[in-house]
Amino acid sequence: MQRKNIYYTVMLVAFLIAWTWAAINPLHFDDWLLENVLIFIFIPLIIFTKKQFEFSLLSYTFITLFAILHVIGSHYTYAEVPWGVTLGEWMGTERNMYDRLVHFLFGLWLVYPFRELSVRIAKTKGFWGYFVPFMVISAFAGFYEVVEWGAAAVVDPEAGAAFLGSQGDIWDAQKDMMLAMVGALITLGIVMLIHMLYNRHFFHDFRESLRLPKDDRPMGEVELEEMLK
Repeated sequence: MQRKNIYYTVMLVAFLIAWTWAAINPLHFDDWLLENVLIFIFIPLIIFTKKQFEFSLLSYTFITLFAILHVIGSHYTYAEVPWGVTLGEWMGTERNMYDRLVHFLFGLWLVYPFRELSVRIAKTKGFWGYFVPFMVISAFAGFYEVVEWGAAAVVDPEAGAAFLGSQGDIWDAQKDMMLAMVGALITLGIVMLIHMLYNRHFFHDFRESLRLPKDDRPMGEVELEEMLK
């Protein structure tokens, strides 16, 4: 327990150092503020609900790493992170690829914490323990693109353009969503493979998750009639 608490502290301190650095003279303050809205909401939520729901160390690590990369993007704006230019050169393009990398890592890293929530709270099993977190990641990826569009439409044009970071690509939103989905599929595929190799109940649970229980009945009007009796 002591080692675990030390690990929690190290991750929190690492994030706070990154956030403090990113908050000092960001390239576009308005964009920094927009990018940090999610940080202001979710990081305190994760910290203050730890006693009610404690993630695995692996999930906390993924969350911390993603949050650090996100605040780095907020400091420069995603379209102007220096490392993104180098990444673009490696990939043979003049485009700053930092935003593409982070969207990919959003799916790759955060699908696992969502799987923990799905399995432990919603009690999803078998097939649904993989399908539900994948759909959650897909939904969040799409929702974030809608938020970006909405924010860019109402804030200062310069801040909106920095927040969108589309760099002239009309398919930017679709590509970002696709990369998040691909990242999620990779992680879920690895998790599934590990369970296939080491969980002797894997195939039984997978089959059973696709079968209806004997006491199953339709919902809709049938369920309404039952409630009205």
